[in-house]
Amino acid sequence: MALKAQAADGLVYVSLAQLMALEADARGLSFLARQPRASVLAGSHASRLRGRGLNFDELRRYQPGDDLRHLDCKASLRSGTPIVRTFTEERDRPALLLIDQRMSMFFGSQRSFKSAIAAQLAALAAWMALKAGDRVGALLFNDQKIESLSPLRSRSRVQAICAATARFNQALEAQAPESDSAQSLDTVLQRCLSLAAHDHLICIISDFAGASERTLQQLRQLRAHNDVIALQVYDPLALDLPRAGRMLVSQGQLQVELAVERRQVHKPLSEFLRARLQEVAALLRRSQVPLLMFSTALPASEQLRLELGKRQGHWS
Repeated sequence: MALKAQAADGLVYVSLAQLMALEADARGLSFLARQPRASVLAGSHASRLRGRGLNFDELRRYQPGDDLRHLDCKASLRSGTPIVRTFTEERDRPALLLIDQRMSMFFGSQRSFKSAIAAQLAALAAWMALKAGDRVGALLFNDQKIESLSPLRSRSRVQAICAATARFNQALEAQAPESDSAQSLDTVLQRCLSLAAHDHLICIISDFAGASERTLQQLRQLRAHNDVIALQVYDPLALDLPRAGRMLVSQGQLQVELAVERRQVHKPLSEFLRARLQEVAALLRRSQVPLLMFSTALPASEQLRLELGKRQGHWS
């Protein structure tokens, strides 16, 4: 583990220092801020992210500069003078990050491994939540266990999330056995349901390997009383399988070498990988959970900024 921490380059393995340094990259980003027209969260997607609610505060006389949309017509008619409603913003909005570090994430064909991109996205989301004034917690999971960190509003909690994420990430290795992905994903979603009864922002960072109709049902249950957003990490290999060479496919200790240049190998494998990626994306859309997709070919912070629609530091 110590050797992995020393060799962490942010591509295969990440370190605590690297995740903490992403605080600067999270500056100016928000899942719930007003989004530009080009953003994935704009339009119909934005309506699914409620943001903090507003609590009614009081009725008072209109003052220059008040929002005319807050005029209370009935109260104004009764009193004979313009009356407006005032509101206070709900300040307590816990964010809960579901961070996938299963063996299915320990793969990358180009720049990074999916597990490393997911770890960086988790750190960015944690910093974003803290800077928005929210409590932030996490459910980290691999094929064997789930670790829970309750939401707190402090830098020390973000540091604890980053430390746990780096630890889970550095525990991954090619020889580790891979268990039932579907059971692991549904188990963590069930744990999330027990922790996030209502009014949470739930950010699921995963490749969604093993997603099923049961997963869809749980996502809908979570979305009924919370804001849920999915960050799906994928590898470009699923979209563009090379036409030459050989590919080593591993599941735990079982390894198979495939000659991808052979048509009878390339065509069915390419169709399977592409169909599986599309199937997961379609399932997430059926759940009406906003979906952001992240490739292993580009830096996590760069993609998050683009996905949220940020352009040159200004909203369009």
